[in-house]
Amino acid sequence: MGKKVVLAYSGGLDTSVAVRWLSDRGYEVIALTVDVGIDRDEPTAKERALGAGATAFSWIDAREDFIRYFAYPALAAGAVYQGRYPLATALARPLIAKLMVDVAREHGAQAVGHGCTGKGNDQVRFDVSVKALAPDLEIVAPVRDWELKTREQEIEYAQEHEIPVPVTKASSFSIDENLWGRAIESGVLEDPWVEPPEEAFAWTQSVVKAPEEPAYVEIEFERGLPVSIDGEALGGVALVERLNALAGEHGVGRIDHMEDRLVGIKSREVYEAPAAVTLLAAHEALEHLTLSKQQLRMKAAVGREYAELIYDGLWFTAHHQDLASYVQSSQRHVSGTVRMRLHKGQATAAGSSSPKSLYAAALATYEEGDQFDQSAAEGFIDIWGLPVRVQAQAQLLAEPGEPLHIASPDDPEIG
Repeated sequence: MGKKVVLAYSGGLDTSVAVRWLSDRGYEVIALTVDVGIDRDEPTAKERALGAGATAFSWIDAREDFIRYFAYPALAAGAVYQGRYPLATALARPLIAKLMVDVAREHGAQAVGHGCTGKGNDQVRFDVSVKALAPDLEIVAPVRDWELKTREQEIEYAQEHEIPVPVTKASSFSIDENLWGRAIESGVLEDPWVEPPEEAFAWTQSVVKAPEEPAYVEIEFERGLPVSIDGEALGGVALVERLNALAGEHGVGRIDHMEDRLVGIKSREVYEAPAAVTLLAAHEALEHLTLSKQQLRMKAAVGREYAELIYDGLWFTAHHQDLASYVQSSQRHVSGTVRMRLHKGQATAAGSSSPKSLYAAALATYEEGDQFDQSAAEGFIDIWGLPVRVQAQAQLLAEPGEPLHIASPDDPEIG
């Protein structure tokens, strides 16, 4: 036999064809399917992998680990790429890479492989993660090397070799999904002028068909992590699954995004992430109740950096450890309950409460019981505005008593 290679096997078109392609080139393929909330069952995946030519098959249920160690930390960080994408696929890749390395060690494999294209983000996430964890392992990526240049050619290859895959030329969407979200690519979606057709979606109702009446759900957080829904304590998988169903019914979580890929191209990406969108909105509302202005400003910057790090495949880095430490510290008082309103595609915080709330009604109210000392305002404003007055008098007034000079874009002194 040739080299042993552990192939990250999704059961879709690319990896099913990759099994056969690698086998024909002398590799002994061990197909590894990592269940992070996929739409395939173990017997079907195993039958498909072995039928395509794999010599062994391994299935790992990693759903709890995925939510606990990857999705929830990203939630606590408020990590959303370019303000739109909750990073579902990107979050699963470092976990899958780690398990690929584990299985390679178990089987004495010399290589690991994946079905990523040469112009996508996932190849970077897999390759960089594997190089960080096991630099001695060879990495094979058939889709970057083979002669099949289009999805149509891959489909023809699968048909010629009798490889069963759930893709036809009539329905050529490329789907990747896990508990945190569902990504839909290819086909008509490659034209940014074309509205995503309803058949592209599986988790969410269209706003037209969503219920007319809103649904309300109370989500409790402890130290930045969700722990219960409507008073019922739930583990991560069960909680996310319940919110995916409930929020999806109300059309929450559809994302149509023109995304900047790591490799330098723009790509039209369509996502469904009902639970992620709802939890991120709830978490943000609770942070506004429990974090100071300075903490919120810094946290927003860290969240953007955290999202970039995840998207760019840098999970196994010291930089990640540093950011994660800040996030964990920032969440020590982010505990409480948020009531979310789910209606016609929107997840909106309708109420929030926390034992660590920084909101003081006696200071904010304009009614009886107001404890804010308004007489202190004049002195505060005088000190606050002192540098403004000093600079105005020294630099902005031509002569004492003359009107303030306001610069305009065509002012010759600007530039």
